[in-house]
Amino acid sequence: MTADSRSLNFIEHIIEDDLASGFPKDQLRFRFPPEPNGYLHIGHASSICLNFGLGLRYDAPVNLRFDDTNPAKEEAEYVDAIKRDVSWLGFEWSEERYASDYFQQLYDWAEDLIRQGKAYVDSQSSEEIAAQKGTPTEPGTNSPHRNRSVSENLELFRGMKDGKFEAGAHVLRAKIDMASPNMLMRDPVMYRILHRAHHRTNTEWCIYPLYDWTHGESDYIEQVSHSLCTLEFKPHRPLYDWFLDAVTEAGKLRPKQREFARRNLSHTVVSKRKLLQLVEGGHVSGWDDPRMPTISGLRRRGCTPEAIRNFADTIGIAKRDNVVDVALLDFHMREHLNQIAPRVMAVLDPVKVVLTNYPEGETEWLETENNPEDPGAGTREIPFSRELYIEREDFREQANRKFFRLKLGGEVRLKSGYIIKAEQAVKDASGTITEIHCTYDPKSRSGSGTEESRRKVKGTLHWVSAEHAHRAEVRLYDRLFTDATPDQHKDRDFMEFLNPDSLEVVEARIEPGLAGAQPGERFQFQRLGYFCVDPDSSEDRLVFNRTVTLRDTWAKIEQKEG
Repeated sequence: MTADSRSLNFIEHIIEDDLASGFPKDQLRFRFPPEPNGYLHIGHASSICLNFGLGLRYDAPVNLRFDDTNPAKEEAEYVDAIKRDVSWLGFEWSEERYASDYFQQLYDWAEDLIRQGKAYVDSQSSEEIAAQKGTPTEPGTNSPHRNRSVSENLELFRGMKDGKFEAGAHVLRAKIDMASPNMLMRDPVMYRILHRAHHRTNTEWCIYPLYDWTHGESDYIEQVSHSLCTLEFKPHRPLYDWFLDAVTEAGKLRPKQREFARRNLSHTVVSKRKLLQLVEGGHVSGWDDPRMPTISGLRRRGCTPEAIRNFADTIGIAKRDNVVDVALLDFHMREHLNQIAPRVMAVLDPVKVVLTNYPEGETEWLETENNPEDPGAGTREIPFSRELYIEREDFREQANRKFFRLKLGGEVRLKSGYIIKAEQAVKDASGTITEIHCTYDPKSRSGSGTEESRRKVKGTLHWVSAEHAHRAEVRLYDRLFTDATPDQHKDRDFMEFLNPDSLEVVEARIEPGLAGAQPGERFQFQRLGYFCVDPDSSEDRLVFNRTVTLRDTWAKIEQKEG
């Protein structure tokens, strides 16, 4: 075994084995098949990266196919969002396809199955059909309509198509085996009546195919070689193959379904139904709320496509479902943002510092680096004046020797500026500190080359000039749920674990150079974390979302609780 083959995941091994057995490489074709009934989430990212990654590895086309067979839940908005997300992740599809493109062909094949005695119209209610399905240990019982004649079935099925019946009056079922140990093979429903307008076909159809009937046949029409699904579809594979047996022609490629494990993310949920519940219940601001695990939410929060692709590559493709710690995604966000994000200064909880020995009315401009990780990022100038803002938590009147920030009688260096010494704390009537009076060493400016500038002090603080600072709204996002697996408790509703502190909004002071920042731009606020400009920003007021902290603060919390 070569080093390269050892690095392959099991899906790639399947493909390599097929190629070694003579499968033509130029017939490889993949697809990513989202159902447009919600926004894509981080779990879909693994599937996107897998399918499009295979396309890149084997120079094979990858279709973006929307399995749009349920107009009751699907919307054009979701189609647009999915296309936007896949493109943002950096992938290009070969063809944009829709299951609805194949409605006529699927209908024609369904009539063929009726003629072959492999499908029939059942006029029972959904409750009656479900009761006759049996259990995993007991066989089902045949429908009283199972042996209808071909002519009667065709007449009823055509009447269903022509809108002659109400929803629920009839369904079309495949005639397979009501005693099969695989309950999915017990005469599954292929079509149901649904008098709803479709986002693409409008009211052209009033019967719609079920997913199991549509899936394999769509793969066959598109000549997809390897149809990759998550593990919950493994029991569906015999049905996938049974339907293909009914329509495949000699000489045409027959798709192969294979399954891989779903990746769940800790401290969140990835069920579309539950995500929709969060949206409709007003627990988040929408599908793109930065606390949501949706790709659009992660993008708005400031995550990069590179971070998501690296995350997907790290967790890999597996055969067992598991929960991935969200800290791993945070790690990849930090790692990439550390390389690309300009460093700026912002103060989230400001308290004023007055340099009593600094000339009143004077401003000087200090040079500071934009990104030490990127030599080509250059430098910028920031204003320095007599009155500054620092973080309130960076000052204590009294502190022990391990507190290396500002304290009375103690010294710190201001980033790219001077060494200052705290002399007095000014308080209001309630005892809250309103100002910290300090003195500065005029010969200690960073980079000046003086002996004083090389003097070592243990603490360095970020700051902004009070006169020049701009106000900005900063949204401090945290994990949406306090529990690592909120939807895995049989006796608890996942909503019980919503984190009441998942969003804190503060008014910050930011350096003036940020005034022209545009939505989507990402920055590292020195000593605080990575932040992104939110689309809610206006010319008069910037809004920043916290993407991720500089360190994993949750790890410390969990360590203490443990």
